[in-house]
Amino acid sequence: METKFTNVLITGASSGIGEAMALYYAASGSKNLFLCGRNKKRLENVQQKCEQFGAKVFISLIDVNDKEKMQAWIIQSNKKAPLNLVLANAGIATTQEIDENIYNTFNTNIFGVLNTVLPAINLFSKRRGSSIKAIAMLSSIAGYHGLAGCPSYSASKACIKAYGEALRVYLAPKNIQVNIICPGFVRSRLTDKNTCPMPFFLETEKAASIIGDRLEKNIGLIAFPWPMRFGVWLLSVLPNCISSFICSKLPYKV
Repeated sequence: METKFTNVLITGASSGIGEAMALYYAASGSKNLFLCGRNKKRLENVQQKCEQFGAKVFISLIDVNDKEKMQAWIIQSNKKAPLNLVLANAGIATTQEIDENIYNTFNTNIFGVLNTVLPAINLFSKRRGSSIKAIAMLSSIAGYHGLAGCPSYSASKACIKAYGEALRVYLAPKNIQVNIICPGFVRSRLTDKNTCPMPFFLETEKAASIIGDRLEKNIGLIAFPWPMRFGVWLLSVLPNCISSFICSKLPYKV
């Protein structure tokens, strides 16, 4: 299927879902891809793969926690080609809930997303005409309910889910599409470290196909696979004493 998103910007594009989405859009006919990451070798490898599909690919080594550099990069990218989709994908997780790791998780998963989304909103709000303007944010199935196995990760993803859901309604009058992506377990450098059970595990290509298809259809909340979505939704509506008991029985990441 040919995509409606001609010019796409993706953070955290050097591996995992970010890499898979870059390849998905390159294969689907996007003309210009703007990709950032922190590992030059991996990012260049993604660039080469995407260019084989005929896309122009511009890569930048940027940490999403750097507010000024992110803003400058997004503005410069938009000048090269008016952006149609900004995908705030970069994120981290930790298996050790110590102070430094907790701060890093919140900084990247929340403020890193804001450093991506806010410049995009400013650009899109000023743009006139009928061109497509979309923002997508990567949350997680873990964002539906606080999980004792990953407190900082699930909390940071819950923040993005709530923010994105509200932002979708808030920006609708400006014709800015907002989508929140809540995947379950998908192969990545993060899940490769997991030793806990990962039910309904998906490869990145399959996840990218689901995400890409639903972004084209402008599905507001893209949560999958459905059994996990139902399970975590149920946790979120059960009385706290019951949901806490269930969560206490779930395996921890080690």
